Amino acid sequence: MKKEIIRGFTLIELLVVISIIGILASLVLVSFTGSQKQARDTQRKSDVKQYQSLLEAYAGITLGLYPSRTVNTRPDTLCPTPLGPTSCPRDPSSTTYEYWYRSNGTGSPNIDATQYVMWSVVENASSTTYWIICSSGRTGTSAAAPASSNCPI
Repeated sequence: MKKEIIRGFTLIELLVVISIIGILASLVLVSFTGSQKQARDTQRKSDVKQYQSLLEAYAGITLGLYPSRTVNTRPDTLCPTPLGPTSCPRDPSSTTYEYWYRSNGTGSPNIDATQYVMWSVVENASSTTYWIICSSGRTGTSAAAPASSNCPI
């Protein structure tokens, strides 16, 4: 009479497999969080670019002049414009990260500015970094927020 051999997994083998799955799941979760931050930053850059397009179209009908804001202002206060949408893009995460606009000129509500700068905080960075778009067409990052309507990059 032959004995049947019962094959199965031992408790140690099962615990090792469960711990490996747990480690892999935590790695995926960490990289997913970074991907979410990067996706929100991409959305912010796109939104600021949309604001720039709106301002350039606005300047096209106002003889090359932009809305004058001598203090840091959220650009959604510029909406709606004669050309623009009835609502402007909002930050994808919360009010912690917002879009900002500043121009030269004599101040709101005048339309006499000849240059502007817009920016947003970049979330997926090791330190506070700002994504900046200038009326000169320059774009890039800076460690400091613009202090005037002059392009800091």
